[in-house]
This record gives sequence, structure tokens and C-alpha cells, in this order.
Amino acid sequence: MTGTRPAAGPAAPADAPAAGADAVTLAVVATPELPTRELPAVAEAAEASGLAELWLWEDVYRQSAVAQAGAVLGATERLRVGLGVLPVPLRNAVLAAMDVATLAELFPGRLTPGIGHGVQTWMGEVGARVASPLTLLREHAAVLRPLLHGEPVSVEGRYVAVQDARLVWPPAAAPPLYVGAHGPRTLRLAGEVGDGVILQLGVSPDDTRAALGTVAEGHAARDHRGWFGACVYVGVDAALRAAGPERVAAHLRRWVDAGATTVAVVPVLPDGTPDMADAAGAAAWLGSEVRPLLAAGPGDSARGRP
Repeated sequence: MTGTRPAAGPAAPADAPAAGADAVTLAVVATPELPTRELPAVAEAAEASGLAELWLWEDVYRQSAVAQAGAVLGATERLRVGLGVLPVPLRNAVLAAMDVATLAELFPGRLTPGIGHGVQTWMGEVGARVASPLTLLREHAAVLRPLLHGEPVSVEGRYVAVQDARLVWPPAAAPPLYVGAHGPRTLRLAGEVGDGVILQLGVSPDDTRAALGTVAEGHAARDHRGWFGACVYVGVDAALRAAGPERVAAHLRRWVDAGATTVAVVPVLPDGTPDMADAAGAAAWLGSEVRPLLAAGPGDSARGRP
């Protein structure tokens, strides 16, 4: 799964990179550890530096990723925002469609929603945990996706039930729907129901390659196989950053070579936990110093030194 575009299926994002081994979008991730009041400055730094995307994720008891996405989109002019991910146990599927459709209509071509299981411990704490998270995710996508395309939908499932639901104000262009996945069954489901997959922080290049192979199995079963994206969260700590942008670009290209179409960088501490102490500075550095090297491809200085 490397962003190829067969004739049928959903359209790629308007400025998605061309298909090929070197096609990649470099993004930065603002994790829930970032104080909300600092988010607009991070978004502005990302856009000013030339980054195309900023990704958010949602933890229970912290910020709403939907509300944050609205703030980022309103504070910038071109920056795309990914939601990776919205936990489906927390949201009615119709309400999720309303939220996404509103932002997608206000900021066309700039939103990539992602859905996933959420942290099951937290889902239990808030009374939202279900016996079969995979079933819930499938049913949620079966409602969310057609609603965003302006289609009527009726589903009578184990967890999701809607009758003749249809958005009054669907977006003029439906955004691509990504699915956060880790285990093999969810990876296959992502290929079946999504336009892209999100792989979590800590997944190695080898694991990425294997995961995307599993996603491809699900994607191959679809009637319409269009453009499919793969966003991988990759940690970059201070030591790697200090080694210079060429080393960072070479490090990130390992995931590109494994099939990622978007590499979303998470600034991390040495133990791998997110580090948002200078998120705006990290975004600016990635866009101005690393992005040109990564975009240049592996045949020149983007490779850096081993």
C-alpha cells in the first residue's frame, strides 16, 4: 500500500504527492500533552515552515480533537489537519458525521478524519467499552462513510442502529476516512472500509511493512480500490535532532521505504513518550530543515549518513 491510484475509488487529497517510492508528506503531531492555548502557535509555525499537515489525537479527559481541529483550521490558511484518531466508542456515528462534515465544508480539502478503537481501559472508565470493538468500528464506519458522501444510510447492527439517516449539509467533497489500526483484524478492516490507515507511535519500519501487507489484504477485497494512504507516527528525540536534519531525513525515509505516504513526526523524550516542551520550534525545524531533504528522495543528501 504505497498510495497508488487505480481508476475507481475515492479521490486522493487535492495535493497528495504523486504515486511512487519517493512520494511522502511530512507532518507534525500535536499530542494531548500540549496545552490547548499553545496549539495555534504550533499550527502557525508548521504552516510557515512549509509543512503540509498537522495531526492531532484524542485522549479521554484531555482536549477534544474536533474542537482543536477547528481552532487549527481557523488559525491557518493551507495547513491540513488529521484526526488520528477519534475513539468510536465515545461518539454516536451520526454526531461524528455532523462534526466532520461541518469542518470539511468550512475548510474544504483540509481535513482528514481518522477513527479507531480508543484505549479500552479508558473506554471502560467512561462506560463506553463494548465486547467487540472490531464490530463497533465496522458498524461506525458503515454509517460515517456514506453520510459524509451525502448518501442515505440504514444500519441495524450490534452496536449501531440508524434508520434513513442522511445529512442535510454534507460536505461538497467528502474527506478521506482513515482508520487507526494495530492488530491484524483491525488492519484488514482498515483496508476494507477506509481510505487510509494510521499506524501508532513506536511501530518499526519492518512492522510497518508487514502491517501494510495485512491492510492490502482487506483492501483487495473491495469492489472499488482507489487511492489509499498510510500515515505512520514516528518519534524523533533531541539526540537524533542534534545529529542534524540529514540524519533525521534518513531516519524518516526508512518508514517511507516501508510504504508510508505520510510520516507524522512526534517529538519525543529518550524513553519514547511525547515531548511538547517546544512543539512550535520542532514544527518549524521539521518544515524548514528536514522537509526539503526528505522530499528530495534517497538518491542524494536526504539519505544522510548511516
